[in-house]
Amino acid sequence: MKILAVGDVVGENGLNKLKEILPNLKQREKIDFVIVNGENVADGMGITEKLFKQIIYAGADVVTLGNHTWAKKDIFNFIDDEKIIRPANYPKNVLGKGYSIYQYKNKQIAVINLIGRTNMGILAENPFIEADNILEKIKNKVDIIIVDFHAEATAEKIALANYLDGRVNIVFGTHTHVQTADECILPNGTAYITDIGMTGPINSVIGMDKAASIKRFVTTLPEKYKLATGESKFNSCLFNINDENGRIEKVSRLNM
Repeated sequence: MKILAVGDVVGENGLNKLKEILPNLKQREKIDFVIVNGENVADGMGITEKLFKQIIYAGADVVTLGNHTWAKKDIFNFIDDEKIIRPANYPKNVLGKGYSIYQYKNKQIAVINLIGRTNMGILAENPFIEADNILEKIKNKVDIIIVDFHAEATAEKIALANYLDGRVNIVFGTHTHVQTADECILPNGTAYITDIGMTGPINSVIGMDKAASIKRFVTTLPEKYKLATGESKFNSCLFNINDENGRIEKVSRLNM
């Protein structure tokens, strides 16, 4: 089985790049299951139902979110759709779900969305403990377990991956929008990469207009972010899983 994780889709340009690349890539590489992080698709912050449907139509099986989950009020109209999940360690009783189980042929695939607590500026439960809670609920019910860890700190991502090593099949990081070169298979068999990058404008500061971003750092004064324009890139990571034993055979970064 081949599973593709696509990095944070940023704005309209990023969505257009997703539409351009994903259908052909799925066909060419015979990809079975696709996860897309879509929390930045609506003007760089949040997601709308219209854009969510476009991501699914482009070929995604599930859309994960992050710290901008609630940025657009429209989210409350479709947050319970089976093909979208938000961080599982948001405070209890928050709408939506933090994981879901999907069927592909004869395989049950669990996708879990978690958010980090280091330098994220939001209130969240402990992602390590929440991961334990979910794994306890789904044990013996699924064949493949995938975690999208939406976090800022590299150390927190690496720590969680090692904490879950051997208990899940894949842990990939999102949020920083910069694809890392540390894809690997951990000692107990879990595939890991710190960040799969972004699908968005190349000539930018993580998808945002360079001038506005630089001004914030130079002056330390508030400056409204705006999306960058121009050609976009497509960042993702492809995971090959042995159908017989569930072991990861290969991890490949894609930067198109």
